[in-house]
Amino acid sequence: MTEEKKFQARRSFIFAPGYQPEMYPKALKTGADIVCIDLEDAIAPQHKDISRERTMALFAEAQADDGVERMVRINCTRTPEGMADLQAIVAGPNRPPAIMLPKVKSPDEIRALDEMFDEYEIEIRLHAIIETNHGLEAAYEIAQSSDRLDAMFFGGVDMAAELRSSTDWLNLLYARSRVVHAAAGAEVDVIDVPYLDLNDLDGMRREAEAARDLGFSGKGSIHPKQIPILNDVFSPSDEDIAHAQKIVDAFAVAETGLVVVDGKLIEKPVLRAMTRTLAVAERTRR
Repeated sequence: MTEEKKFQARRSFIFAPGYQPEMYPKALKTGADIVCIDLEDAIAPQHKDISRERTMALFAEAQADDGVERMVRINCTRTPEGMADLQAIVAGPNRPPAIMLPKVKSPDEIRALDEMFDEYEIEIRLHAIIETNHGLEAAYEIAQSSDRLDAMFFGGVDMAAELRSSTDWLNLLYARSRVVHAAAGAEVDVIDVPYLDLNDLDGMRREAEAARDLGFSGKGSIHPKQIPILNDVFSPSDEDIAHAQKIVDAFAVAETGLVVVDGKLIEKPVLRAMTRTLAVAERTRR
């Protein structure tokens, strides 16, 4: 795998059902950083085949370079439907640039796909959803399993069901933290589960801010009206940008791994976060 990663802001994402391809161009105009065509949860069993066919057809035409990351959530690769999704992708010739993998339990699942795509010289990026107990236990190894992996998603609804808990923030804090820890170790993005109450935008903002402060790169949405708030929460402020630029500039001329900025001692590991802040700001044209 030789493809170099290109930075992508991942503040928000929204799904579009594969059964209704007319929803895809509408989703691309919502302002979400990621648009994911869904072949899994949103699709009834009797519609899986036609949804797969319609989804692959969407990529027959060149995709616009509009800053929106496009991907397809396939079915779990441990199921016949997931294997059929992969077969359709490998057969091509029209392929999505990235696929989202649900219910990942083991790094071996990622490695197997990595090897297969290498074998067939297929340039597809990967995104893994951590939403099972087994996946949570193996999250760190999953994050390290492939250079193709760009982000990890926290599947809070399925995770809560496995844990026999509610989806309240505090009840899932440990699980969330494990996924953030795993993603940070591999230097990949990490995206939080959507907020499910459409009538509580203030509650969604508070949860998005808590997710941001915990280390998440972004958060999912279930409706376009949530996206502007998510993009705002996960975009660096003018003060954040100015502070990050000071630190980057200071290290650019420093001869040691320590600098003093605004009277505070800054160690070099902080530089990576500051560089990312500037990249998000540039990418989103704030």
